[in-house]
Amino acid sequence: MRFATLVLTGFLASSAWTDEAKPTPRDALKPLHILVGSWKGTGTPEGTPDERQKGHWTETVAWEWQFKGTDAWLKLDIAKGKHFTGGELRSVGDEFELIVATIAKEKLTYRGKLKDKQLALERAIPESKLVERITFSLLHENRITYRVETRTSTGTSLTRKYLVGLTKEGVAFADVGPSERECIVSGGRGTITVSHNGKTYYVCCSGCRDEFKESPEKYVREWEAKKKK
Repeated sequence: MRFATLVLTGFLASSAWTDEAKPTPRDALKPLHILVGSWKGTGTPEGTPDERQKGHWTETVAWEWQFKGTDAWLKLDIAKGKHFTGGELRSVGDEFELIVATIAKEKLTYRGKLKDKQLALERAIPESKLVERITFSLLHENRITYRVETRTSTGTSLTRKYLVGLTKEGVAFADVGPSERECIVSGGRGTITVSHNGKTYYVCCSGCRDEFKESPEKYVREWEAKKKK
């Protein structure tokens, strides 16, 4: 009986430790903070030089943080996009999940992982026995791309459909060094000022600004504790 009690106690302690060690949604998404901001993009379809020239388009892509209680995710808005209008990027288990809305008002769900600054997410297309992949390449603080490709459900060779190259608005290409202004909410690069009790802090987007205004003392406490470390 005593042995069983010790085993149960150890199991519960182990389970509690696992829950505590599990990153919060905000922490899990921090490696993707580079996406946050407004980006100007040019899309180019695959094809002949003439097809690429005639089929190219421009779009504006904006990412910002969203919060609800302990939950956090990245919201995506695309203006003048040829394929997508927006979506949400979340942490799910040890993967990331991207749900996007298309121009045709469909909702598509992609899942995948981040590896070596490449976020590759896939969705199955059963009717055509294909898998569609969207890959975000996090090149620099002010330069990213995303491309959409397909492969057969049993194959590994990819066929590119199009590529979108994006440059962050308001950031010079050579300015790729770390910023001294850290977002008090997400830990990314702060670009917007907020104030509390006469002190100025920085946030990276309107989502973090709104979250800070909801609980300023909480984030100031976390900020001060982080500085002491």
